[in-house]
Amino acid sequence: MAQTHRTGSMRHALRREAPSTVGLLADEQDFAAMRRYRSFTFDDHRTYLQQVEGLLLALTAEEAHTTVALFDPEEYEEFCTAAGIDPDSAESRTRFTAAIAVGGATVPYTGQPIDRLVPLLINAAVCRATREYATMVLAEAGECADCGQDIGRASFERGSRALKTLLDGAGPGVHHLVCSIPTDDEPLLAVLHAESGEGLRARLDHTEGAAFVTVLAAGMAMESPGGVVIRTTAPGQDDRVRGWRLQRGRLAPLTAGEVFSAYCTDAETGDPVPPEPGVEYCAGFVVPEDDVHH
Repeated sequence: MAQTHRTGSMRHALRREAPSTVGLLADEQDFAAMRRYRSFTFDDHRTYLQQVEGLLLALTAEEAHTTVALFDPEEYEEFCTAAGIDPDSAESRTRFTAAIAVGGATVPYTGQPIDRLVPLLINAAVCRATREYATMVLAEAGECADCGQDIGRASFERGSRALKTLLDGAGPGVHHLVCSIPTDDEPLLAVLHAESGEGLRARLDHTEGAAFVTVLAAGMAMESPGGVVIRTTAPGQDDRVRGWRLQRGRLAPLTAGEVFSAYCTDAETGDPVPPEPGVEYCAGFVVPEDDVHH
């Protein structure tokens, strides 16, 4: 009996060291696409999400590290075709989930409610797709005709330095940064959240940070007319909003009036929008040219 208990304890210890991945159909359209397979037995998306949440809680109770991966039906079908396996099979879905855990959009499960987990997963997928596109732009940028420097690599380095300068200059507080770069297809958009203390280095999510730098670098490499906006929230102060435009691959600060105009104008109609209470529209500070010029 003691041996049986010891064996069970060892297996439980090993279970804690065996990571789990759960594939999640985040929206009803993807869920509906999977219903064409007989082996997929769910018929209601809400019930499906509740069952997934129950599974995640059960895995957490076993002290297992669990990752949630976005399950895309189109990618799944392509995966099964390439691997020569039947898509109407639970085993095939398991194999696909294991594959997307390596290179797909994932979120660590830390007990988030399912209604919060789904937007996080969708955001991770958008962030990944944006970063992949921006990375492609950098890879195709080629070499500088004057100095032979790899433009993509140099732009990424400049983007990294520029982000540090922006966060250092924004001061203490919680920062919400948006970088928007127009392209021939859809605009590249990166969002970054960071928090800075007095005299301390900014804390940020490394995945978000890498995506933000990559998008900014793509705009620098293309010499795009995009821009960056930072909104800073600090205790006892109005929120501060600052902005910069990209000009010939460098960040040029906007004036307070330009920031106000950008925030208080409807992007679609051009009509004025009332200023938001408790917000101060500030000029962007200078980002040294050495940080963004090659």
